[in-house]
Amino acid sequence: MSPALLKMYVSFLGMGFMIVSLFAIYLSRFKLKGFFKVVTAVIAYALMIMAGLIIFFVVFSGPTSE
Repeated sequence: MSPALLKMYVSFLGMGFMIVSLFAIYLSRFKLKGFFKVVTAVIAYALMIMAGLIIFFVVFSGPTSE
């Protein structure tokens, strides 16, 4: 697997984390209550931070040779 293809799959993972965190934040704010609300929100924001770091890495690591 080439480095360019690997970067593409890693960026897809970051975008997937963003989508999952979007739905989890919606659930935690409007649908859940109590303990589940807090747990879902913590997981959602952790996924959002990881997604941001992944996209930051992919964008600022520059182009690949292939």
